[in-house]
Parts: sequence; C-alpha cells; structure tokens
Amino acid sequence: MNRRKFLTILGTAGVASAMSTARVAEAGGGVHMFPYWENSYGVLHDTTRCIGCRRCEEGCNKVNNLPKPKKPFADLTVCNTRRRTSAYEWTVVNKYSVDGKPVFRKLQCFHCNDPACAAACFAKCFSKNADGSVTYDGTQCVGCRYCMIACPFYMPGFQYDEAFDPLVQKCTFCAPRLKEGKLPGCVEACPMDALTFGRRSDLIKLARARIKDHPDKYLDYIYGEWDAGGTAWMVLGPKASTPPPAGSHGDGEMKALGLDTQIGNRPVAELTYGALGAVPMIVAFWPVLFGGAYAMTKRKEAIHKAEQEAVEKQAKDDVTTALDAAVRKIEETQGQPAADAARKAMTEALKSREALDSCHASSDHGEGK
Repeated sequence: MNRRKFLTILGTAGVASAMSTARVAEAGGGVHMFPYWENSYGVLHDTTRCIGCRRCEEGCNKVNNLPKPKKPFADLTVCNTRRRTSAYEWTVVNKYSVDGKPVFRKLQCFHCNDPACAAACFAKCFSKNADGSVTYDGTQCVGCRYCMIACPFYMPGFQYDEAFDPLVQKCTFCAPRLKEGKLPGCVEACPMDALTFGRRSDLIKLARARIKDHPDKYLDYIYGEWDAGGTAWMVLGPKASTPPPAGSHGDGEMKALGLDTQIGNRPVAELTYGALGAVPMIVAFWPVLFGGAYAMTKRKEAIHKAEQEAVEKQAKDDVTTALDAAVRKIEETQGQPAADAARKAMTEALKSREALDSCHASSDHGEGK
C-alpha cells in the first residue's frame, strides 16, 4: 500500500468514525455492538486440574507454526514468571498462589462476545465470528495498535521486529481447525482435561454442575460468564479455605489468579467504540488536509509558477480523492443525507482555508512592496 492510498483510507475512516456519534450514544443502552450467536463455541479452563505442564503452549506453537521459544517447553520454571502473551506466544501458563498453594492458569485471548479490539479498529481488521472466535485480517492494518490499547486483557501483540509489514498477532481460537471439525491445538494437547471445548451455553452448565458437586473445591464464580460482557473462554478457580470478606464474592481468589474482577459486566466495546473510534478523525484526517494546504502554500516561495500550478493541481486532486472516498464511505454506512452533510462541511473548510491562504499571500506581497 502506497502512502497516498494509506492517507486516503485513514482520512475516510476518520470522517466515518466522527459521523457515527449517534450509534455510539445508542450503544450506551447496553446493546450488543456485534452479532451474538447463541450456539457459539467456547473453552472452560479448570485451574484446579492444570499442572503447569505447558503442553498447551507447545500445542499452540505447533499448530500455528510459531517460532520456538528461547527456553524449551520442558522447562517448567518459566511458569514462575508472570508472562504475557505476545505476537509469537499466543498462550502462556503462569503459576499463582491461592491459600499458599500453587495454582496454574493459562492465558490467551478471551474471544469476547463484544470484542473491544474490533470496536476500536477503524480499518475493520477484527471479526467476531459465529463459531465464537475473534480473528484478525492484517491486509488493511495500518499499525495504529488501537486494538492493543482497547483490549481489557492486554492480549494482542505487535511484531515490533518486523520493519516492513508488522502485524498484530494473537490467539485465533484455532479458527481454521474449527472449520475442519478439529479441536483447538491447546485443548487437544492438554493431558489433564483442564481445557474443555464445547458450546458456550453447555460449558456454563458444566461449570455450574462442578461447582454444585464440589462446593468446597470450586469458587462459585465462572470468570467470563458475564465479565466484560461475556467471553468465549471461561475460567473456574479454586475456593480458598479461609472465608472471604463479606461482599467480596470471590474477588480475592480470582485476583490471586491475575484476573480482573473489577472490569464489570458491560461490554468494553461500548466504551472503546466511541473513545477510540473518533481518534482517527482528530489525529489523521484534518492534519493531513490542513497540513497539505500549508505545505502547498509554502511551496509558492520556492518553485516556478508553472511548477507551482502543477503541484497545486496534484494536491487538489489528492484532497478531492480523499474527500470523495470519505463521502462514499459515509454514504454506505450512514446514508445519503449524512454524506451530503459531510461533503458540505469539508468543502466549506477547504474554501475557508484557501481564502485564508489568499489573504496571507496578499499581505506578504504588500509587505514586499
């Protein structure tokens, strides 16, 4: 993608984001930002069964053809370090302590029902799919990393070592394998049945049954059932022997496992859609528009009149192309009235800028005389 096409797309996304204010306001009412599929899949991670063997890490690495880690998967001491996922490690297992006893928890993308990463991405690189997965298509990615800022679980990683075409990478729920009727690589590799794959609704029933059958073993809290609006990957934690403080509802145990229980039940996508969706309008489109006009004005002092006219024509053509692309995008998403209003606003802004440039030019010529 060349620079001109990139700026055109960026400007288009910025205007479209700014014109979506009404939909952002509507989102505050608690509606889903993305389609919700009742029969989507999920995974239940039972931390009481996990032994920290890192087989899930190895399985993920193998089926996704990821680079081998610096330390072999047989080295279990790495679990003692609180690791995070990265562009090349889509799942990691960390060691925690509950009641002084070691507990292992697997970290990966939670595949939210309403993914904040998808809401924040103005290039529409992320998709929430009917199978429950949240996948990424980097063909239109501009490397803004808004998805990384928006994710409440800090899961997406960026290929900082790739100079020419860095991408955002994360767990894909092994979506290609799901289409083939196969299990996710990590689930298939787990020797302790700590990872259970199935319909999300069935997994919630399974988790409730385990809690009911073993109330002294399990905390009465299915992390991900409602947290952040609900997630495809859910976690069962051990119950502490000491009674929790009144009103804590097991927050202590989940916090001990590195899980944020203060994230709330409201989809984070509702917040990031408005907050980050408007950023491109401010930081991308208008600086490009007025920066180009300013650069065009400065060139008047340095180039011949004939060259100047050619440069001005090219600059106006570029701005017109960006404007037309933006209006088309708005027309597709908001309708003709919104597109007409956007075109009028941008055209008036350009005319105002050109008038200002003319005044400055006249003033400069007067001082020269």
